[in-house]
Amino acid sequence: MDVYSGLSISGSQYKGELNHGRMEGKGKFIFPDGTYYSGDMKDGQFHGEGTLYFKGAGSYEATWVNGKAVNARYTFSDGLQYDESASWPYCTGTDRRFYTEILRGIRPAGASQLTNNPVLSIPGGCYDVGDGYYKPADGSIYSYAGSFVRVADVDEVQWIVKNCRQNHS
Repeated sequence: MDVYSGLSISGSQYKGELNHGRMEGKGKFIFPDGTYYSGDMKDGQFHGEGTLYFKGAGSYEATWVNGKAVNARYTFSDGLQYDESASWPYCTGTDRRFYTEILRGIRPAGASQLTNNPVLSIPGGCYDVGDGYYKPADGSIYSYAGSFVRVADVDEVQWIVKNCRQNHS
């Protein structure tokens, strides 16, 4: 399997078949954030059968034509498959339950479920931002495991303070 090294500027990687120096055939394209595509490539684009895997968030399986997805299906990390039809029953205006609540039932009063996954620990004074927590003391966002993710810009901080839950302890 060849490794394509012409992606150093973007921080992406490609491991797979090449044809005249272009990504073509079976391969794995890895984005800097850990998201990756595994499948067929043609002339440097996703083409044929392949799946995008989003780190901790699910997968997007599709038939690709010149880099565009057709006949696609998204599957959430908990196994729920998204259905684009008008009959999609989850998180609608009349039913705000999480998929896991539909499967396992709603918790008793006082033990509300705030996310579809188990509630993760957020340090005192920090905000839950979905992909980790925001620490106002240094303006950074960390994963729930505590590793640095990014520095929040002014607009993101304003949105976080207005919309995200905070651990007040």
